[in-house]
Amino acid sequence: MRLFVAVCPPAEAVADLTAQITQLRIGAAAAAGTNVRLADPAHFHLTLAFLGDVEEGRLVEVESALGLAAQWFREDRDSAPLLRLGGGGRFGRGRFTVLWVDVRGEAEALAVLARLIRSRLRAARLPHDDKPFRAHLTIARPGDRVDRADLDADRVALDGYQGPEWPATELLLVRSHLGPRPRYDRLAAWPL
Repeated sequence: MRLFVAVCPPAEAVADLTAQITQLRIGAAAAAGTNVRLADPAHFHLTLAFLGDVEEGRLVEVESALGLAAQWFREDRDSAPLLRLGGGGRFGRGRFTVLWVDVRGEAEALAVLARLIRSRLRAARLPHDDKPFRAHLTIARPGDRVDRADLDADRVALDGYQGPEWPATELLLVRSHLGPRPRYDRLAAWPL
């Protein structure tokens, strides 16, 4: 099973960001038929840890590790972290270019939660990606199908974007299915 751990923005934040994306050049390119590989708003999420392929028999261990991380996080806070999507940037080059939206507000709380999650996964000897954590929400994977100047213009436009504030109240374990139409299955959730 291909797994990741995430926090998802609520419908109001997703709708606001989706409206912003339609105003970007990648939105216009998508409307004109260019395959900019816009992320499906129904799947918008902030990845806190990517586990990759995990044997199905280890799912209970994964859930236990995540439950403990969420519990420790809750015990150390008075309330769920308040977040907002705003700003943005670009990862990669050429055909590997990704356009993303930044996370603002109590984003450092997500970094703390990501460290707790990875610590519990490591203690359980479960696989996970140890890349440095950078809170962001991927909105498109245009690769080299969009001119770099257009992507730069979109990045500048995102600098002025600020979505509505929302509390991150739930940690999710998600199974992803790759393919031309990726699918995501919510396997478990814990309150934050």
